[in-house]
Amino acid sequence: MSTESAAEKSAVNGIRTALGVGGVLAVIVGILILAWPGKTAMVVTAIIAIYAIAAGLVYAGLGIFSKNKGGWARLGHIALGVLFIIAGVVALLNLGQTTAWLAVFVGILVGIMWIVEGIVALSTLGDAASKGWSIFFAIISIVAGIVLLFSPLYIAWLWWLMGIALIVLGIINVVRAFTFGKKDL
Repeated sequence: MSTESAAEKSAVNGIRTALGVGGVLAVIVGILILAWPGKTAMVVTAIIAIYAIAAGLVYAGLGIFSKNKGGWARLGHIALGVLFIIAGVVALLNLGQTTAWLAVFVGILVGIMWIVEGIVALSTLGDAASKGWSIFFAIISIVAGIVLLFSPLYIAWLWWLMGIALIVLGIINVVRAFTFGKKDL
């Protein structure tokens, strides 16, 4: 076996493993979201809070121990690190409230993005291959964004749809893991 074919086989095996593991994890998280939506949202919030604390420690460490940065850059890293740590600790201490706030924040963010996406679709109508589909997409996107912004109950639907999407996409990635080969490289 040549070095090139061994490298190709190793790359294919690595990609297959990544697709399979990622797919299985997506299916598991999707099932957890559908089975225990509230608890799963709290776990996701806790993971984000722990990440904020870890990132804060890294930023503070960079500010304290960096020899190449100037005074303001070091101070900025330390301040950012302290803010991240405080935010993570506060989030962990108020997990239920933080989860609700995060859900509303993400819902508002997605609603705004859908509205902007619809406006962008309308603004690029002249370049569209299919004007009808572009207009249809823009209208659906803008209406969905407005509905999401003005009806918080739809945020729960968004979470539920994410669970379904994770299951479907996870299954597809597991199938891709078994069918991925050298010709895909």
